[in-house]
Amino acid sequence: MIIKYIGAILISACSVGCLQAQIQRGSVLMGGEISDLNWSLSDKGSFSGRLSPKAAFFIKDNIAVGSYISFHATVSEGTSPSTTYGVGILGRYYWGDRNSNLFRKSKFFAEGTVGIEGNNPAEGDNTNGLGLSAGPGIAYFISPAIGLEALAKYKGIAGFWSAPLSHNIVISFGFQIYLTRSSDKYDNR
Repeated sequence: MIIKYIGAILISACSVGCLQAQIQRGSVLMGGEISDLNWSLSDKGSFSGRLSPKAAFFIKDNIAVGSYISFHATVSEGTSPSTTYGVGILGRYYWGDRNSNLFRKSKFFAEGTVGIEGNNPAEGDNTNGLGLSAGPGIAYFISPAIGLEALAKYKGIAGFWSAPLSHNIVISFGFQIYLTRSSDKYDNR
């Protein structure tokens, strides 16, 4: 019985120690977010969903730079589809001491993006141009290499066509994989 407790303590200590390794210089983040899922069951059914894959490289401890693609579609029977798209660069900054966070296996972060984006509804004004977004999030690490995330961001598009500005707040949930390089080969600090 004591061996089980010692094993559980060792595994917990190891996984908390691995939390910092996931966001160190040289690591890679790959994954994505899903939001606005809606499937109507009425006679004229509709579907709505947003998918945003991303990849980033940690240029310093706690700082990642990368790219994203975003696509949102609303399809309804009898109407034209509404689409929102985006492609650009992203930056992330993680903060918090592992001992002071609310959860020992979590990290808070801020994410910002800049890119080319568009909002083209089936009815109404459309906007295509420069897209900006920023907001806070939290990553909960279910293993040393996998994080579940919640993120709230303000998204704005300043552009052309019939509406010069389009903006909203998006709450999304994500799944990220953190790939770490061998520390003895790449650690040049």
